[in-house]
Amino acid sequence: MNQQRSPEFFPHDAPLREDVRRLGTLVGTMLAEQVAPAFLDEVETIRTAAIARRHEGAPLEQLATLLTGLKTAEAESLARAFATYFQAVNIAERVHRIRRRRDYQRLGDAPQPESLLDVLQQLKEQGVGAGELVEWLDRLHVEPVFTAHPTEAMRRSLLEKEQAIVRALIDNFDPTRTPQEKKEDDDRIFMALSSGWQTAEASPVRPSVQDEHHHVGFYLANPIYRIVPALYESLTEALQEVYGVAVALPRLLSFATWVGGDMDGNPNVGADTIAQSLATQRAHVLEHYKADIAGLARLLSQTESRVDVDPRLDARLADYRRRFPQAAAHIRPRHADMLYRGFLTVVEARLDATLEDDHPEGYASFRELLDDLTLIQDSLIEHRGLHAGAYAVQRMITRVRTFGFHLARLDVRQDSRVHDDALAALLGDEEWAGRDVEHRTRTLQPFAGGRTALKGSDDANAQSLKGVFETLHRSRRIYGREAIGLYIISMARTAADVLAVLALARYGGLVSDEHVPLDIAPLFETVDDLTNAPATLRALFADPVYREHLSSRGGRQWVMLGYSDSGKDGGTLASRWGLQRAQVELLDVAKEHDVRLSFFHGRGGSASRGGARIAPALMSSPRGSVAGVLRITEQGEVIHRKYGIRALALRNLEQTVGAVLRASLRPRDVEAREEVWREQMSALASSSRKTYRELIDRDGFIDYFRSATPIDVIERMSLGSRPSRRRSMRGVQDLRAIPWVFAWTQCRSIITGWYGLGSALEEGAKQYGDEALIEMARDWPFFINMLDDVEMVLAKSDLGIAEAFSRLAGERHDAFFGLIKDEFERTTHWLLRLKGSTELLEQSPRLAVSIRLRNPYVDPMSLLQVDLLKRWRDAGSEEDDLLRALVACVNGVSQGLQNTG
Repeated sequence: MNQQRSPEFFPHDAPLREDVRRLGTLVGTMLAEQVAPAFLDEVETIRTAAIARRHEGAPLEQLATLLTGLKTAEAESLARAFATYFQAVNIAERVHRIRRRRDYQRLGDAPQPESLLDVLQQLKEQGVGAGELVEWLDRLHVEPVFTAHPTEAMRRSLLEKEQAIVRALIDNFDPTRTPQEKKEDDDRIFMALSSGWQTAEASPVRPSVQDEHHHVGFYLANPIYRIVPALYESLTEALQEVYGVAVALPRLLSFATWVGGDMDGNPNVGADTIAQSLATQRAHVLEHYKADIAGLARLLSQTESRVDVDPRLDARLADYRRRFPQAAAHIRPRHADMLYRGFLTVVEARLDATLEDDHPEGYASFRELLDDLTLIQDSLIEHRGLHAGAYAVQRMITRVRTFGFHLARLDVRQDSRVHDDALAALLGDEEWAGRDVEHRTRTLQPFAGGRTALKGSDDANAQSLKGVFETLHRSRRIYGREAIGLYIISMARTAADVLAVLALARYGGLVSDEHVPLDIAPLFETVDDLTNAPATLRALFADPVYREHLSSRGGRQWVMLGYSDSGKDGGTLASRWGLQRAQVELLDVAKEHDVRLSFFHGRGGSASRGGARIAPALMSSPRGSVAGVLRITEQGEVIHRKYGIRALALRNLEQTVGAVLRASLRPRDVEAREEVWREQMSALASSSRKTYRELIDRDGFIDYFRSATPIDVIERMSLGSRPSRRRSMRGVQDLRAIPWVFAWTQCRSIITGWYGLGSALEEGAKQYGDEALIEMARDWPFFINMLDDVEMVLAKSDLGIAEAFSRLAGERHDAFFGLIKDEFERTTHWLLRLKGSTELLEQSPRLAVSIRLRNPYVDPMSLLQVDLLKRWRDAGSEEDDLLRALVACVNGVSQGLQNTG
């Protein structure tokens, strides 16, 4: 690969090089101890051969020979060994990001790029005044949404071991650390590596919904919960430094989750899991609040003889003593003169009562807890306590405002066809789903508006949905209206699909003040659905029943955009352009009808599913599409990469908030050439989609896909609680987008991220000329961002290894691989031509180095996987040791490539 001529490290990366060397040495020592010294020699021999292939052009067969016909146990150990090596590289790179952040903060010569300080300085230079900025802060809201879509499912115990390694490396930042302390750090790392080696990467049992909840909860209740106050403090400091203003920040941030509420294609999710998830989240966040309250009680030891307190606090303490006599009795006599401590003791008792649903003495809402905390803070500030505890109270106030009594809002999602099946039973119309949209809309209006009630039915599907809406109604009362997020309709295609939810919600009793208290978001997923979305929304806004509902929801309409299925349906270019065009047209429709439109971006981890760096993605989005609001899915390995370490979680949230501010206050300038570019891009997207569909609709393609990728292994893996297919495998449309992308990534062709683009650019050059395309690639942020993402995918691809996988397909290899190889070369040629580069990632050297570090470890696992896959299939694809070794390879390649699904 051309990018291998990049340097292995940059001059300022000496600490990273040292961490990689240090961890690599410890991994080697661990492997020699846990397996055998000879095994370590074998690993090194294979790694050396992999480097020779990359650097010296040694034939692939030379490396493949070393990995063919190994004993199953040896093969599994090799896969795990290589995975452990670049797990170490991943950790070292993450820690180096923390180190670089500290360097910026320590030296103070310039703000770190994309930090809040950097963003505010840029905005000020662009003419944004303090008043305009503060006004926009009131509109700003960022809500990451954690989904149950894993492409890796590392056990919590292994996550904790990884964090132990991170802490040991961070401790080493201290230049005064003694040799003995450094040795102790190495001992901690070695213990984590050794115990991790002795732990299976994942349970053989497919995780339950509750397991998925605990996995996501690991990030919400630990790194994220801890760093949220620091985000607000960072913005406050940046405002003071750049603008010289001090303002009380509104709530800018919240979190949501799909775990327990995503019913789409998952028979394991329903009313019970919704109730369980909300109850578990409430228990988690209240336990965290209790721990914080206990910490504040220890801190706020002020005594009456030294400082006064607000009389209101004294009166409230007396009231709480009467209401919670047992807790009051536990206040030690020695602490009787410590009014803050005494007050916090009974506040903790009230939190205990809140854990019990409908307890008469519990907090009715988190706002009552905020009132208690604000009373403490006001009293401290009034009595010289600003630096004697008020800041600590403010941190807890920030957490309570962010997480409420629900930790994360729970979204609910269901397929429109499930709604239609239920309505067919409730209406006694077996042909309901096939009726024209005008008939379905007209029929649903009285039920959606509450003028007529749907009659009962013993149909299982109808009863299940009724239970869901009953649970949402009950949960809203118990946990507060903030606990329930959006109701998302998968495969939404018409206004009738949205009215169906209103009708079913009323059937389930989800009504408050005669309205359905639910934000309903149609999800437009395929390229055709995106094209038709403006007409769907226009019909919806023209419907009087729905307009009344929208009015009760504050006039805001949410629309979810599906990056995954549109990419699976039409390829990357058609998907990206369809999403861009849809946002422009939907905004126009909303403006026509005086509706506030907000987008929920269903991005995945990989570029094939919309994964992208947040700042370029937002700055290249249509003007007006952000408008202070960002709601975006976080899933798979992306959650771990962004939120697994506190410092990086903070950095990610700062970058996200900063990007939303920039895209809202100063979106990219109006570009006169964009009208022409849009016409050309529509033609390019159509051409790209045609080429892509010609491949996946070709006779025999599904069989080729199932033979040339490890999709059959992925389907056996215990990654998530829902099936990998929606229905029987009749075609690509029936396979979920995640395993689709996952499988193509594993075989290293990653066609999902580039196929069709090269042909489209070649055709476009003939029609418009090279210079027209070069101009777009230089000056149009949308096209620039898309090409950057494709370039990264091409750089991670390896057609030599992809061919080895393809040959598993037998005679179908000749029918398909030539097409893939030709399109890969065509796409690479045109991408380099448009960017004026001679090699991939020439303008992104750091990413090139990151890929370079991993290739000697990823390549052997890929070739090992080819050999094991053939042997496993030849043996009848039984559940045995070969499958376990294959799973080890899949997990390893996933960690090595980092954005698999």
